[in-house]
Amino acid sequence: MLNIGLIIGLLLIGLLVGYLVRRHKHRQELLAVQEQARGIIAQAKTKTQQRVAKLNAEAKRDTLAYQQSVKDELTEQKNDIAVREQRRQQREQLLGQMSVRLDDQTAMLDERSQSNRDQRQAIHGLKDDAAALRTTRDETLADRAGMDTAAAKDHVLQATELALKRDRDIEIKALNDNAVANAEKWAKDVVLSATESGPQDLPKEHMEHTVTVPNGEIRSKIIGRDGQHIRLLETLTGTDLIFVPDDNTTLFISTHDPIRREVARLALTNLVASRRISANQIETQVENAQRDVNHSLWETGEQTVSLLHVGWMHPDLMKLIGRLKYRTSYGQNVLLHSIEVAQLTGAMAARLGYNTRLARRAGLLHDIGKAIDHEVEGTHVEIGTEFAQKYGEDAVVINAIAAHHGDVEKTSPLADLVAAADAISGARPGARSESVEDYINRLRALEKIANDQEGVAESYAIQAGRELRIIVKPKELDDHAAASLTQEVAKQIENTLTYPGKIKVTTIRQSTAVEYVGDEKKKTKKKKKKKAASAS
Repeated sequence: MLNIGLIIGLLLIGLLVGYLVRRHKHRQELLAVQEQARGIIAQAKTKTQQRVAKLNAEAKRDTLAYQQSVKDELTEQKNDIAVREQRRQQREQLLGQMSVRLDDQTAMLDERSQSNRDQRQAIHGLKDDAAALRTTRDETLADRAGMDTAAAKDHVLQATELALKRDRDIEIKALNDNAVANAEKWAKDVVLSATESGPQDLPKEHMEHTVTVPNGEIRSKIIGRDGQHIRLLETLTGTDLIFVPDDNTTLFISTHDPIRREVARLALTNLVASRRISANQIETQVENAQRDVNHSLWETGEQTVSLLHVGWMHPDLMKLIGRLKYRTSYGQNVLLHSIEVAQLTGAMAARLGYNTRLARRAGLLHDIGKAIDHEVEGTHVEIGTEFAQKYGEDAVVINAIAAHHGDVEKTSPLADLVAAADAISGARPGARSESVEDYINRLRALEKIANDQEGVAESYAIQAGRELRIIVKPKELDDHAAASLTQEVAKQIENTLTYPGKIKVTTIRQSTAVEYVGDEKKKTKKKKKKKAASAS
């Protein structure tokens, strides 16, 4: 028990000593923390005072700058007010001067007005005196002539009218004679002037009928397995695609429709360029090509109408004009031909004093039927006339379209100008081209049609195939039969051949008898008879 008590006492003493030691240590730490806090507070106060001083200095500087800017602004406003005040004073002075001038001008106008009134009164007086003198003169003349005033007037008027009529008839006859004598010269001058100043040379675009395939791999892709790809292309474009024999790199596009040909060419070109050829890609490229070509048609028509300054035109007509870009006639691009005819017609109309805009419009639309003559039944003249009427074109334009090949009667001078410009554009050197083989075949076909007729001795195609001369046997055919033969040959040519412009058919029937009389064998021409019948 004693030991336990001692141990407990010792523990209590140790606890007390530890408590006292820890309390002393905590007090020292608390004093250190308090001292550190006082240092931090002192440092914070110092920084705060410095920050406040800095902010006060900046605020003072900003205040001074703002005060200075306000002062400058006030000075500018004062200067502006002074300038405006000076201008106001100058305007007041100017208004005062103008007021003085207006007063002077008003006074001067009043003086002139009074002077005009005086002059008018004097003029009225002179008119009254002149009327009195005229009356006196008429009475004196009537007394001396033995007739009254009305009869004298009628006599003078009749004599004057007769003299004027005679002079007018003489002048009209002189003008008519001069016009008849110089008509051909004036016409040549007008045509030459229009040809020299009217047409503007435009670049010719060559329409490709083939597409170049770079290698055999692309060729195989275009054909596809068992020809699936090329058949799909032919179906979508409506064309025949043929690789040129002995040349596996050239793909020929065959079709009668130039728009389909252009769509196929553009689609094939894009496919070859992309080198990705599949059924989906073919359909996509054909759709893109159709869209691009349709947009190109309208854009070309719009540019042409804008170039020629023919006024507003229906969008469908402008699209038809764009289709002419892909149409040719004997090697001549129909769009360039139409533009040239429009320029020639406009130049001639300007020289003759007609409506140039209407003339160019008629020239531009004269061959509009060729844009779709392969799709619609009828000649290009009939188709063009129908479309011009459908879209409300002027009656002069419609008649020019219908009459430029002589199918109907021309009702206006512009129709004659369009026909003349059409002939000039088609006949000028280099306008139309034809291969030598086609040219020779056409001449042989002309002669064959004539030689197949009964009673024909021989025939000749001359003037580059524009005239066919037939010599018949006079014993087998009389004059009436020769004329019938001419009409039959012309009809067969029109129905079976394709030819540019017109072809003249001339049939010649000639009979000659020769006899010799006496020893000197004088040759006497007893009878010579020559008949000719022509039809175009």
